[in-house]
Amino acid sequence: MTYTPDLRSQLDGLSTEAFRPEFAEIDELPTVDLARLMNGEDAQVAAAVAARLPEIAAAIDAIAGRMGRGGRLVYAGAGTAGRLGVLDASECPPTFNTAPGQVVGLIAGGPAAMVSSVEGAEDSAELARADLGALALTPDDTVVGVSASGRTPYAVGAVEHARALGALTVGLAGNAGSALAAAAEHGIEVVTGPELITGSTRLKAGTAQKLVLNMVSTITMVRLGKTYGNLMVDVRASNEKLRARSRRIVALATGAGDEEIERALDAAGGEVKQAVLILLAGVDGPTAARLLEDSGGRLRAALGATRG
Repeated sequence: MTYTPDLRSQLDGLSTEAFRPEFAEIDELPTVDLARLMNGEDAQVAAAVAARLPEIAAAIDAIAGRMGRGGRLVYAGAGTAGRLGVLDASECPPTFNTAPGQVVGLIAGGPAAMVSSVEGAEDSAELARADLGALALTPDDTVVGVSASGRTPYAVGAVEHARALGALTVGLAGNAGSALAAAAEHGIEVVTGPELITGSTRLKAGTAQKLVLNMVSTITMVRLGKTYGNLMVDVRASNEKLRARSRRIVALATGAGDEEIERALDAAGGEVKQAVLILLAGVDGPTAARLLEDSGGRLRAALGATRG
């Protein structure tokens, strides 16, 4: 952060930056006691997230509506927040077979900032506008700004720019009354309080961000029909482990034997959804593909269509 005369007073007012005098001598504790103390702090995070579930659910429903029309989900943040957004975005293709660019993670300072600090990047709202400009946002897109403090210029600037273009905006912050939540159409403030190590928001605040981003991507994909019940039927089998998982998913969904599963996956070109539909509906590969296309990729709807 660039130092300004009032920056210290701003930080002094943030719960994520508060000093806890009862922890002033933790470096003197035995390791197991310190681990127990840290674990107790982490245990508070889920409750803080639970308190914001109505806001989280409202944001997810809005995101799913936009993505159902072809929109993209874009995370924007700096430091830990940015890295968590990139992580969540990068895990969507193998888990849900999302198209390239459908879920995007932007971090202040670009890819280099994933592994090292890029000085000054988080202080630049202009950089956020430039990064989003390269994506040519549309009103069907969603931008989720992520910041523990709720004041990071990169995250706030991203949300402000996206909202001006008519995109859906979500602001995920770790402090109440944040500029980020105020700038967004959907503000989510998960207040986890002071950290064990003063100001180290990669701890509780970062854990809360990870939990919320898990919800945003996972539940959005469930709403979009990327699962069948709790099975990852859109998994992309890009390695041997995932190929084995694909076979197991088909088995769990259909109860079919190994030979039937192999024939169905061959007929479906390895696509799990098609293989399940082939086995449960008794159709061939091309018919399964057409039914899924007509159903918007929703396996349950495609099965319903075969049952009249």
